[in-house]
Amino acid sequence: MFFSRRAVSETDRRGPGWFARLLAIVTLSFAVAAQPALAQQQILRDSETEAMLNEISRPLIEAAGLRPEDVRIVLIGDPSLNAFVAGGQIVYINSGTITRADNANEVQGVIAHELGHITGGHIARMGQGMQQATSIAILSLILAAAAMAAGAGEAATGVMAAGQQAAMGKFLAFTRTQESSADQAGAKYLSAAGESGRGSISFFKRIQNEEFRLAIPQTDSYNRTHPLTGERLQALENLYKNDPAWDKPTDPALEARFQRVRAKLAGYIDDPQRTMTQFPESDTSVPARYARAYAWHKRAYPDKAGAEIDALLANAPHDPYFLELKGQILLEGGKPREAIPPLREAVQRSGNAPMIGALLGHALIATEDEANFAEAKRVLRLAVDRDNDNPFAWYQLGIVYDREGDQARAALATAERYNLTGQPRLAMSSAEMAMRGIPQGTPDWIRAQDIAMVSKTATEKKRR
Repeated sequence: MFFSRRAVSETDRRGPGWFARLLAIVTLSFAVAAQPALAQQQILRDSETEAMLNEISRPLIEAAGLRPEDVRIVLIGDPSLNAFVAGGQIVYINSGTITRADNANEVQGVIAHELGHITGGHIARMGQGMQQATSIAILSLILAAAAMAAGAGEAATGVMAAGQQAAMGKFLAFTRTQESSADQAGAKYLSAAGESGRGSISFFKRIQNEEFRLAIPQTDSYNRTHPLTGERLQALENLYKNDPAWDKPTDPALEARFQRVRAKLAGYIDDPQRTMTQFPESDTSVPARYARAYAWHKRAYPDKAGAEIDALLANAPHDPYFLELKGQILLEGGKPREAIPPLREAVQRSGNAPMIGALLGHALIATEDEANFAEAKRVLRLAVDRDNDNPFAWYQLGIVYDREGDQARAALATAERYNLTGQPRLAMSSAEMAMRGIPQGTPDWIRAQDIAMVSKTATEKKRR
């Protein structure tokens, strides 16, 4: 993980059972983090944001020797300054990392570091560090038991405490080594991609300022999962400054897209009043108008939100993401028919972006006009074919099948939705219903069978 913080509190270190408790917590944390829905953390999805993140990460992914189509950059709804990997080739970035970054190059530095964790196999190797630490802890328990058997109770307690402290030291040293390795790998990938390390340095300094604000000690890295931020800066600054790309500026067009996304995300996530303070109406720049459009929409002022988006469209009438927001404002303002034209154009000009297609399908269905259902079915089928991980699209497609009287495929779409939202019992019952109405051996029947089997296993595991 990118953000540094203390591993354990002073109170935890003193208790004789703190290491066993920490082992349980760490193990649970990795198990939870590996879940698709990331426990209670919300995955934020947006076509424009994902396109921008894919664009700024592509050269880094290629420099790391990975295939861009195999690596996913996932945005998490969390205001903290953090990013992490949790297995596989997925980089999770907190929304706070985007909104608090000054520029695209800072986020590139974060992504490069996390790619270092992926190529280093650090999550897979975490078990080695845990195993080494556990071996030390077990040995201390054996020695303590021997001391207790000999009647030396105080000595036994001392042996346990010392053994647990040594075990935690071993584990934390292991994670610090991984973080240093990821720092070096990230620097290598930035250099190979021809991207400056300035953003990485400025982001580390922002982390250091955050640590100063939180009064995190800066003199001893022994009890930390990460090296001291000052140590990391010292190790990287000379490396970056001597790189040929140090003074290379970010492509202005890419930087402009980043600033749009940054403002858009702030408008979507932040309290509207905060957005209005950060982006006052006197600011008529594209990012400011974009942020205010979302803020006005959140506050249920469709006319004000519409005015902001119309001002944006006046200068860029065919921008797919401005058109998408205009359609969304109209649709959620109770005007689905008026939302269809801008959404149709948004789908076309975005290259059939699946999430925009799902929104168009929703608008077509919301008209309650059966003449629109065939188009809705077509765009929704295309949306789920291109992006199978969109519960909203499956929900809308299920509505179309239900209106057509195809209850079996409506059940299959519902099973897909429940499967994606982590509701195995409901996914299993819907899949079984679909199997009863779909011809056996067809692709849809096989898909329903797969969901039923996976959901049954998950349901039984949950019961145990």
